[in-house]
Amino acid sequence: MPVEQWLEAIPPLLVYAIVGVVIGFESLGIPLPGEIVLVTASLMASQHDELSPLWIGVWASAGAIIGDNFGYLIGRRGGPRLFAWMGRKFPKHFGETQIEHARRVFQKRGAWAVFFGRFVALLRILAGPLAGSLHMNYGKFLVANALGGVAWAGGTAAAVYYLGVVAEKWLKGFSYAGLALAVVAGVAGVFVVKRRLARAAEKLEGTPDEEVPAA
Repeated sequence: MPVEQWLEAIPPLLVYAIVGVVIGFESLGIPLPGEIVLVTASLMASQHDELSPLWIGVWASAGAIIGDNFGYLIGRRGGPRLFAWMGRKFPKHFGETQIEHARRVFQKRGAWAVFFGRFVALLRILAGPLAGSLHMNYGKFLVANALGGVAWAGGTAAAVYYLGVVAEKWLKGFSYAGLALAVVAGVAGVFVVKRRLARAAEKLEGTPDEEVPAA
């Protein structure tokens, strides 16, 4: 069952709780689809009045902040064991290469990596455990974590909600024929742009002595 259909079948309070719990466990270091759940719930709020985008943002922010803090504590006490376990369970996402790359980013950027890492899928999952394993100052981590969690969760919820509202109003004013025509025109426009870009690339690849064939 798609995420949207599953969320539509449960009460609003439970939707908020699921958003917070999924994002919390993702922030703890478990690869769950937190961003997908957040975007889906926010889009649903734009279509259903019983769901509040504000509460979606609040629960998502709380889940992100709390999950990262637990991840920090786990990383501080048993970071190497955690990363070894994650590598065995999810080698495609958390192999030695991915972990080492994330570690270098954190060592170089510090608290900024915690804040901006919230907007990057891999770093969002590893932020707390990595910060803890590197013994980052907890005060700096807490501030960066809280600001990043609110900016990411609240900003995503608000942006998706308002885009959903605008899209619904715009599509209601469109006839099906007009919508189909707009889609066809958009696809045709993409092909034209891609063709022109390909021709321009071919001309740039040629040497000055080569003759560029006429279009």
